[in-house]
Amino acid sequence: MARRIATAAAYGGGGISVLGGAAAGLLLTEVQYARRRLSGGGYDEPPVADGLYGTAFAATQGPPWRLALLGDSTAVGQGVHRAGQTPGALLASGLAAVSERPVELHNVALSGARSSDLERQVSLLLTEPGRAPVPDVCVIMIGANDITGRMSPARSVKYLSEAVARLRTAGCQVIVGTCPDLGSVEPVAPPLRWIARRLCRQLAAAQTIAVVELGGRTVSLGALLGPEFAARPRELFGPDRYHPSAEGYATAAMAILPTLCDSVDVWPQEERPQVPPREALLPVEHAAARAAAEGGTEVTAATGPGRRAPWARLKPRRRRQVPEETRTPTG
Repeated sequence: MARRIATAAAYGGGGISVLGGAAAGLLLTEVQYARRRLSGGGYDEPPVADGLYGTAFAATQGPPWRLALLGDSTAVGQGVHRAGQTPGALLASGLAAVSERPVELHNVALSGARSSDLERQVSLLLTEPGRAPVPDVCVIMIGANDITGRMSPARSVKYLSEAVARLRTAGCQVIVGTCPDLGSVEPVAPPLRWIARRLCRQLAAAQTIAVVELGGRTVSLGALLGPEFAARPRELFGPDRYHPSAEGYATAAMAILPTLCDSVDVWPQEERPQVPPREALLPVEHAAARAAAEGGTEVTAATGPGRRAPWARLKPRRRRQVPEETRTPTG
């Protein structure tokens, strides 16, 4: 895996560790200063979005899907004030609308969490007494605090790999929204903006390799959200100028929704991407680097006769909007 990560970094235009150390320290200082200056250093508690979504479909056959969110403040929905604006609520609503089946949401993410906290979060889902049955599908959004906290890519990927392996062994489908683009945070000025973008892209490529090799799927958020957020910062960032706004979270959630639905075989056949074979299949390290540079791209494992493992399939996804009436949880 280390060899493939190094190959992905080279394929994407630089070594994983070239911009570590002092550069990451400068970036951390800049981001912390920006957060203090713009938000006063404190945040309101994010809304609790756990509950049952899509109750209009309660009469349909089959029990509710069990969806879990893990990760950091992005997965929690830090910065918005209504439960229906959080990414968990948006994804649960979207899955309910597409599958016409209720969805039970459990969010164990924690604001400020790094990848090292995923062990605790997975344990909450799998071993906590009284917890609902094992989730059908888990969405993980993690990585930004690893960058600002100067965690090495090797350690970051190790923690993520262990979490994904536990969830896959328990029978969960796993989708990881890879590291976002800190270079899009408005107060981070060049050249640190360029450094942040490079560090985030390299971590995203490393995350992709680890997740795909364990049978999970990834959706690249950095290259997708970076240009959109940079072009429309007043709309897509929240009041603290660091976390996304309601519209920003919707942009991220709708990038993940097609992959979420496809992981449980409910994404409409006519909307599945038709990609020429030569473009769709790549060695996993090349696919990881390409996805990190092409936002909204899903990467999943691909195996078959005569294909040396691990290969990966690239899937550009089409976003769908969530009907407003499915966004309110019950319970």
